[in-house]
Amino acid sequence: MERKKIRIGVIGVGIIGKAHLDNYAGIEGAEVVAICDINEREALQVAEKYGIAHVYTDYKQLLARDDIDAVDVCLHNNFHAPLTIAALQAGKHVYCEKPIAGSYYDGQKMLEAARECGKMLHIQLGLLYKKETKAAKALIDAGQLGKLFHARSSGFRRRGRPYVDGFGTSNFTRKQSAGGGALLDMGVYHIAQMLYLLGVTSVQRVTGKLIQEMEMDPQRQADSGFDVEELALGFVTFEGGLTLDIFEAWAVHLGGVEGSSIIGSKGGIRLPSYHSAEQTADFSFHTTVADMDLDSRIDLNRMDIRWHRMRENEDAYDSSQQHWIAALQGRVELLPTADIALATMLISEGLYLSDTLGRETTAAEIIANSQSLAIRM
Repeated sequence: MERKKIRIGVIGVGIIGKAHLDNYAGIEGAEVVAICDINEREALQVAEKYGIAHVYTDYKQLLARDDIDAVDVCLHNNFHAPLTIAALQAGKHVYCEKPIAGSYYDGQKMLEAARECGKMLHIQLGLLYKKETKAAKALIDAGQLGKLFHARSSGFRRRGRPYVDGFGTSNFTRKQSAGGGALLDMGVYHIAQMLYLLGVTSVQRVTGKLIQEMEMDPQRQADSGFDVEELALGFVTFEGGLTLDIFEAWAVHLGGVEGSSIIGSKGGIRLPSYHSAEQTADFSFHTTVADMDLDSRIDLNRMDIRWHRMRENEDAYDSSQQHWIAALQGRVELLPTADIALATMLISEGLYLSDTLGRETTAAEIIANSQSLAIRM
């Protein structure tokens, strides 16, 4: 059966925007009809490459089109809120890059706008669609871990700071445009993955420490205006007592770190270390059988093949964008990525506030201190 066509406008055609366009090209029913970027020359080249008919340098002109169902926001963090809210108010559904925004305050305004406008808001949290995440969710939902009580969110790069280590732009290394460093660039993926698997967003208390101690090229440091963290450490307590510890490194002198993990009263799971040069460990499940300690591995590829054969609309969970289009087509219910992303931002902002105050913070205190970082459009 032919799937409903979804007409999309993309705002921002840099590295992330181009990646989104590549993905849309392979999704049945997705049609990008317009793009917008302040760099008109780049936008025209991208439009020619992808066969897109309409190009704008003013996002308001793109939003004024009445033939666009959804807008894809592919800009830096502190542009997310103003563009998303404008698109929602223009009657469009919105898919936004991670993190949800540069601050909890701005992210909350995005959710409020989506509810007020009656439109869907989806945040790019790519790890939710990994095979190992699906396997972990299946084990948890089947009760194989028992009562969950602790998780670890872990991310690692040896020397992978944007711009100063030789890739990306300085927009990633400045609070003004990015809001934060390793925590908001990489940590949002891993923390969101843990929140999704744990099934919690109710943060109670947060403790954090942000660090920048490793040397970097002096000229690149000066040019970048580097004022964000390269290492984030944290501890979170949720309502009900469940806990989460956080280790997120753009750069650290280690040969690798263990991947994220979740432990419960009956079993535990360990996920791959996604950002090392090589994955240091595969997905594994740990439990006790007949009074024997069992460490087991799962054939994720065979699992994936079977589920695609046996389950209707399984392709809707193959990637964030495939899920978004499937939800817009009405084939599946949209995962609560906006709520998960907002809770992730609350935790992230809690780490920053705790580091500044030098003590533990509460969720109420984090929310009260959160301010808009949105850049006026």
